[in-house]
Order: sequence, then structure tokens, then C-alpha cells
Amino acid sequence: MPGWSPEPAMPAAPRGRLLVADDEVSIAAILFTTFQFLGYDVVTACTGREALRAAAAAAPDVVLLDVMLPDFDGFEVYRRLRAADVTAPVMFLSARQSTDDKVHGLTLGGDDYVAKPFDIKELVARVEVLLRRGTHPAPSCARLQVGRLELDRATREVWKDGVPVQLSATEFDVLCHLMANPGKPVSKADMLAAVWGHGAHGDFGVVETYVYYLRRKLGQELIRTVRNFGYLIST
Repeated sequence: MPGWSPEPAMPAAPRGRLLVADDEVSIAAILFTTFQFLGYDVVTACTGREALRAAAAAAPDVVLLDVMLPDFDGFEVYRRLRAADVTAPVMFLSARQSTDDKVHGLTLGGDDYVAKPFDIKELVARVEVLLRRGTHPAPSCARLQVGRLELDRATREVWKDGVPVQLSATEFDVLCHLMANPGKPVSKADMLAAVWGHGAHGDFGVVETYVYYLRRKLGQELIRTVRNFGYLIST
């Protein structure tokens, strides 16, 4: 993890509450110190059970969840969080860098997956993206309808042919960006910048992964591939 000195936040109300669940003391200490210095309220846990208790008590805005916890893995913690109606975005942290692990974490509905060792500056930026998703005011035109799909940006609900479709937070944001541009091809770079906020890194694979998830839930025909460019929502 390259060194980085964050700019301190001005004294004010906390910018958000984070739950950091990681049994590596050095990692947990870096995350706690960095985010607290930036003005966040930070709660830590070193086991899956502690993470579940902390989430119930602290109502975090974002959860940073290590995959390799000592009692049960982060994927199981994620399932139990959702079963307990904890809806905060979850970023998986893991020393496992295989594509299979990343895809598994995102398939469950996780909002991001960061491999260790990570760049702390980039991780802070990605956490801020997750936080902003829950703090945007409802747009004046909150409801979008494109072909067989309808989406409400205020309530974050989606319907296909009038039937509700359950999407993760990131799946919703990807679909929303496509539906906000009906009949217009959206590049992968534009999608990264709009949804993840770190498009300069060119990680187009994560865009492709989430489009794959959306196609599984909505149907292959509704999101068309524009070769060597990006995607187009069917009208």
C-alpha cells in the first residue's frame, strides 16, 4: 500500500459511518486512522460475528468487509447482513485476487471488490462513491421508462413488464445510467466514471461483469453490445 497523507476534514458532523471488518490488525488500523482523520465515524470488528453485532448496533453507511475472517468468511457475513435487512453498500476486501473470488463476491450483490494490497487513496475514493449513492437528492424526473423497463430513482425500484426486479445497488446504478441515455450507446469508460468514479483506471471488466448480471435478471435482449465501445439499452 503506497503511502498517502489525506487532507484532514474540517471539524463538523461525521461524513458517514463506516464498519471495517478485518482481522488483520495492521489493515484495520490503517483504515480506522485514515477514515477517522477524514472525518468519518468508524466502527471496527475482527470476526464475522462481531461484524454482524456492530452492523445491527451502529447502522453503518458503508461496510468494508474482509473475505477471510476467522470464524466464517465475508461472503457468509454478507448473506447474514442482507438477511438482517442491513442495506448499506458492501465493499469486499481480500488477499484473494482470483477472478472467481471477485465474481463470486459481486454475484452475491456486493458493491465493490478490492484486492489487497490496495492503494489507500483509491480505496477512499471508491468508498466516497458508495456513500454518495445514498446521499443524492431525488432527481426532479425520478421515474424513467424505456421499452419494457421502468425505474424509479427516488425509491431505487425497477420493474420489467410491470413485475418488480430485485437489483443490487451497483446493478441499479448501471441500469439507471443506461436508461438515462435511451437509444444512445454508452461507452464503458463513461459507465466507469458515472457509476464507480474511477474510470481513469480503465477496469472495463467490472462493467462487463455487471452488464452480465443485468442480462441474467432482465433478459439478454434488453441490453445490446456496441462492439468495441459499450452498451445500448433497447427501446
